[in-house]
Amino acid sequence: MKCPFCNCADTQVVDSRVSEEGDTIRRRRRCAACDRRFTTYERVDLMMPAVVKRNGTRADFNPAKLRSSMALALRKRPVSASALDAAVVRIQERLLTSGKREVSSGHVGELVMAELRQLDQVAYVRFASVYRSFEDIREFVHTIDEFRAPDDERS
Repeated sequence: MKCPFCNCADTQVVDSRVSEEGDTIRRRRRCAACDRRFTTYERVDLMMPAVVKRNGTRADFNPAKLRSSMALALRKRPVSASALDAAVVRIQERLLTSGKREVSSGHVGELVMAELRQLDQVAYVRFASVYRSFEDIREFVHTIDEFRAPDDERS
């Protein structure tokens, strides 16, 4: 950290304190060159990756939009709001931890489908039918068969 008074890079932390909310650290620093003191604040700066749509445009990641599309697929299904919220958080965490600055909408869609597959099979098929643009009944049957295959292997 450079001293704001003399631009010297040799500064030392004299005191650190966590804010009452726990989301910021206040640090008192002393410059080794000019011996002046100054305060810095440290806080987490989380940046969600931008979403690159199929047409090439970019948009900010919107967790509300993600939740609403998942809620639409889960409409009239026996899945609690807290389970939906937990799924949205898991998707956000996966995007944050990916370290990428941009992700394709297709990748986000695959993450949604993975979560819906765990939450509710009917919601998964609903979402898949729109996301993958099903054009005939064979595509529905193929998606439903994906659920049957693991059951047949266990027998």
